[in-house]
Amino acid sequence: MSAEVDPKAKTETGPPRAAPLFLLGRFLFRIFFCLVNRWEVTGRELVPKSGGVLLIANHSSYADPPIVGAACPRPVHFMAKAELFRIPVLGWLISRTHAFPVKRGGADMSALRRGIRLLKGGRVLLIFPEGTRSPDGRMLPLETGAAFVALSAAAQVVPVGTDGADRVLPPGSPVVRPAKLRVRFGPPVPLKDLRGERVTREAMQAATERMGAALRELLPEARR
Repeated sequence: MSAEVDPKAKTETGPPRAAPLFLLGRFLFRIFFCLVNRWEVTGRELVPKSGGVLLIANHSSYADPPIVGAACPRPVHFMAKAELFRIPVLGWLISRTHAFPVKRGGADMSALRRGIRLLKGGRVLLIFPEGTRSPDGRMLPLETGAAFVALSAAAQVVPVGTDGADRVLPPGSPVVRPAKLRVRFGPPVPLKDLRGERVTREAMQAATERMGAALRELLPEARR
């Protein structure tokens, strides 16, 4: 995957305002995770207060999006698998809480371009660069899509390590459990030297390696 970085590419216009339903959900999730999961959130101050920010996080549970979204000090936009938007009620709900569809099984350029527009418009975007949930909680190899988005948008990249999400909502379980939950934000990943007029495979691979190393630093040894 390589592409020209178009400086005139469309951005999401207007001030980065959060949807009311997102703000309500974030408020309720913060209370829930605090009371039920005794969550610990560290490093919030490392998220830049303005400008486009790409959050990259490890992925071990369906609970990961609300966990990271609630922990982040700024409103967050998400990519969610397209099938979820066809489920009655759920599709309506997530579409009004900053989620937009991405097709799995290959690079969905439409979703990636929308992510780039959001970042160029000063929003915060969350991507799980493993591409799928880890079956055992250990981090999987990263795909290069997140690096393509980050380099194309010239956005700052902040890693987020979560520990315990797979115990809070285990695979196949519809019940949230009172397991301990930790969320750690890390310092932005240095990618400035990899940016240019063209996003090359070499730059994406280098960026992906740096992003993976930054994520592993935030995880317990058993999760790396």
